[in-house]
Amino acid sequence: MSNSINKLKKVAYKRIRWLSLLPVVFLVGLMPTIVQAHRGAPDEADACVTRVGFERVHFTAYTPTLSGDREYCSIIPEIGPTNLVFDYEGKSLRNLSVEFEITKEPEGQRVFYQQPKKVKNGTFDSLVDFSQYGAGNYLAHIAVVDKDKRLDTHIPFSVGLESVPGKSYMLQIVMIGSLLLLAYILLKLANKEALNHSPEA
Repeated sequence: MSNSINKLKKVAYKRIRWLSLLPVVFLVGLMPTIVQAHRGAPDEADACVTRVGFERVHFTAYTPTLSGDREYCSIIPEIGPTNLVFDYEGKSLRNLSVEFEITKEPEGQRVFYQQPKKVKNGTFDSLVDFSQYGAGNYLAHIAVVDKDKRLDTHIPFSVGLESVPGKSYMLQIVMIGSLLLLAYILLKLANKEALNHSPEA
């Protein structure tokens, strides 16, 4: 009789041991897999990057008085003084005159304009105080201007309309808690079953 109880206990503890690994498996499976980074592989789709001819331009916005050094591009959650930075990823644009403009859409109201100029270091930045213009949808215009020719591209972004999605681990916490509770209940049931089959019962 004690032999069968020991076998039953061993089987129950093996099951519980395997069940205790389930929270780890679920945690790994449910972890966010998207890395929120601006610069990825060269051909990776990135809302912060646009092509101007054959060159790529990377757009970044900072609101230092509101959010420190956090970077934004397609969604700027708060309205206030904003540093807009355009980085050339190649070198050919440095020898061309480039024009920068920010407009509020859909009306097309100009809120910032930089006449065409060469940016030899490959980084153009400017400060725009969006509190003067309010929440809304905006377009960053980047145009190469060469004599009577113009090559224009846009990067849409919003200011003060939505929040940047953050990482939430609530689902993972609930799943792990549920699995731990299940493992605890199964362990209790296995112990109770073992006691019911013991010779003293």
